Amino acid sequence: MNVSDAVANRRSIRVFEDRPVDLALLRKVLEKAQMAPSSMNLQPWHAVVLTAEPLAALSAAMKASKPQKPAEYEMVAKETPAQYLARREAIMGPRMESLGIARDDMAGRNAYGLKNYEFFGAPACLFTFVPRALSANNWASVGLWYQTVMLLLVETGLASCPQESLAFYASLVKQACGVDDGEYLFWCGMAIGWPDMSAPVNNYARPRVSLDESVKFIGF
Repeated sequence: MNVSDAVANRRSIRVFEDRPVDLALLRKVLEKAQMAPSSMNLQPWHAVVLTAEPLAALSAAMKASKPQKPAEYEMVAKETPAQYLARREAIMGPRMESLGIARDDMAGRNAYGLKNYEFFGAPACLFTFVPRALSANNWASVGLWYQTVMLLLVETGLASCPQESLAFYASLVKQACGVDDGEYLFWCGMAIGWPDMSAPVNNYARPRVSLDESVKFIGF
């Protein structure tokens, strides 16, 4: 598989097959991902992977708790411009339709949202933390690493779903992962497993804005 194919085929998977992820395979992916670029080579990502009973226990704890206050970080700015909110809605519609949930069915949407805290049935989840001592630009470096991991998972036949929503329970995540709250912020989880491509929610069209809406070329 070439890079273009990996980019085109990567998508957030929300139904996984009921089979485990081999540790050796996952280590191989993450070992390769260590070559991801980072600002000044700081390599600021710190991650923990949970599976089996520890992952199930965290799921149960989150579902039995209320989202923490204060939040770990502001996930969506209160004054997010309308053009970006429109992009979010453009993908939420097809996703809900693939699940048979009406767009105005808030109860159905909220119930489905709880599957986030079951990691959409994935057998493993990677939890990523950012050192509090580093400047905010290092979040971009962690994002570069995340994309590298996700593309390498596609190459192996595995799939993923990045889950910022898990940050609503950052304190529980840190407890489960043995991570010091004073030293790290919890940024995002990544459900990892074998994709069930028969599920409609894993096949709906994913809209993107045009290149010219995102990139301007000057001097060519």
